Amino acid sequence: MHRRAYVLLIGVATMMGALALITALALDKKLVDPDGFLGPSWLRLPLLVGGALLLDMLPRVLWHSRLKPALMWPIVRDRWTSHWNRERLTLVLMGLICFYVTYVSYRNLKSFLPEVMGLDRDYDRPLHEIDRFLFFGHEPAIVLHDLLGTSFVAYFLSYIYLWFLPLVPLALAAWLVWSRNISFGYWFATSQVLAWTLGTASYYLVPSVGPGFEYSWLYDNLDNTPASQLMNSLYNGRESVLRWGADVDAVQSVAAFASLHCAITLLVALMVQYTIKTRWVHWVGWVNFGITVVATLYFGWHYVSDDVAGIVIALLSFYLGGLASGQKFDRHGLSSHPTTTSSIVPVDDD
Repeated sequence: MHRRAYVLLIGVATMMGALALITALALDKKLVDPDGFLGPSWLRLPLLVGGALLLDMLPRVLWHSRLKPALMWPIVRDRWTSHWNRERLTLVLMGLICFYVTYVSYRNLKSFLPEVMGLDRDYDRPLHEIDRFLFFGHEPAIVLHDLLGTSFVAYFLSYIYLWFLPLVPLALAAWLVWSRNISFGYWFATSQVLAWTLGTASYYLVPSVGPGFEYSWLYDNLDNTPASQLMNSLYNGRESVLRWGADVDAVQSVAAFASLHCAITLLVALMVQYTIKTRWVHWVGWVNFGITVVATLYFGWHYVSDDVAGIVIALLSFYLGGLASGQKFDRHGLSSHPTTTSSIVPVDDD
């Protein structure tokens, strides 16, 4: 008796899509794709799949053929037969579609948050008080600015923070296309949709905008950094949507609890640690996560509680995604091994 590894993947994406649609109808809104720079979804998804295929094939063909045309087709055929089998194609298509549905639903539900919960209902003050308590009465922002400075380090942290934007699709594509075990691709894709879904739920459980918006004067000395410019842009976008009735396709993208920057970068670090053997890649993943945590506090994107909640979301999503994809955790969860090489996962995998 078996169960499909992608049942959870499809179920979570379907639930998120339904919640977004129901909320939009209740608010008399329409669902929008805020990142539709590649055109409508019917065009974007084939482009993403085609891009993943091209990225896998082209460098391999050029390298192994030594630019000799006669050698190219056999290389393509061999790679297609050995790697792009039915299981791999199913994983890539399923992973991209479910992630796309989940992420677009997340962005819309995040945009609806102020209207659903009310503009005057937020937890910024208690979250800020917790921060001051943890920092012995001091402001975390001031402590970090005094400790790290506000010149070179500010720009360095800014670019690490913004690296998150391309990291999300690139990491997903990497595990879908190149994971040495099909179950690893399902693991990461399922963990991703779980993390974005739990993050959406946390926005509604503890609505807040973050210290950079609520206590903006603490960050006035960082106005010229790219991260601060992004914060100003998000603030203006939020005001235009909520106060001035902006374009119907615009969204507001401000919500602090929990930090999905921390959740997703930790999820990537964990996937690297558990599925990739190269030691230096482990270090890159963990250093990126650590610097991202600092950046969230340094620029005022999040409170300490937001980051802690993001870490909890990552750990829970990683574990549940591992169980759904057939991973067996060892050494009290400190390591794992796959019990399957495909999307077919034994019910009893002991």
